Amino acid sequence: MLKPHLSRVLVTGASGTLGYNLVQHLGRKHPETRLHILMRTLDTALFAALPNVTLEQVDMADTARLTAAVAGFRPNVILHCAASGVRPTQLGYFDFVDLNVSATMQLFRASCEIDGCHFINISTGMVYGSLDESHPSRPWREDDPVNTLHPYGATKAAADCLLRAGAERLGRRLTILRPFSFTGIHDGGGRLFPSLLRAALDRKPFAMSAGTQLRDFCAVEDVVRAIDLLLDSEEHPQHDIYNVGSGLSVPLGSIVHSVAQQLHLDVDIRIGELPFQPLEPPSLVADITRIGALGWQPTINLAYAVWQLARSSFPGLAVAEPQQLAPGR
Repeated sequence: MLKPHLSRVLVTGASGTLGYNLVQHLGRKHPETRLHILMRTLDTALFAALPNVTLEQVDMADTARLTAAVAGFRPNVILHCAASGVRPTQLGYFDFVDLNVSATMQLFRASCEIDGCHFINISTGMVYGSLDESHPSRPWREDDPVNTLHPYGATKAAADCLLRAGAERLGRRLTILRPFSFTGIHDGGGRLFPSLLRAALDRKPFAMSAGTQLRDFCAVEDVVRAIDLLLDSEEHPQHDIYNVGSGLSVPLGSIVHSVAQQLHLDVDIRIGELPFQPLEPPSLVADITRIGALGWQPTINLAYAVWQLARSSFPGLAVAEPQQLAPGR
């Protein structure tokens, strides 16, 4: 049955891990909803099985095309998943600013021309990162100050701040989600778990940092469920921020070893062979109390999400199937 507030949903960043899984989920769960995807480079194969999905080639940096695309589709909801990559070595500083701040604000500006359009900005837990000893020993809460010099986290934080100010001033409905680390189907590039699986497939050692940094990893499927929860109801606040993560604080090295063990991966994990990434925060763990109050909890075992990734992207790699549900769920 068609939900009026979900009749037309516009999505950016659908070629990324979260955007891809989100469109797949929404396209199947809401077959009456029109999903319109803005992509810089069209990939018609991605969503060919979903008849309610249409694609439009739009570069987020092209203000005129972006504005026209929003005006032409007139969405009830905009799911803004597009963002720069995390690694500062791959982009210049102003590239981060152009996509994470300027393009985001232009998209929000275009949405303000449409009555009742709900703008959902997919931010990041990296807005909280800190390099000094002042970072809290507890998980990060939504009302904690954003304090990072990492160009990805800083530009996402700037966009969050500007969006909140704009929504307050203009009376717009805004939701900001801050996912922490996640993986699953369609994860790729040089990210952690695709790199681990590729090393195992190629029978090469997997080099990583000392692994002492505390991280919060969950399955992308759980992040998608959090977004779906917020989409399904019209009763949430006019504008709010939600952290999304496992809520568990675990050293990165332990996370990698646990996943490899559960999958029976034959790979030589070499801890400490790589330096920490520049401006990498020592602790990124989500306090998920706020979204938990809405009835959401992570349920998928992280190793299961990596197993799904292995099956879909590394079919030649032998992996054991771990339990689907996270321990205690």
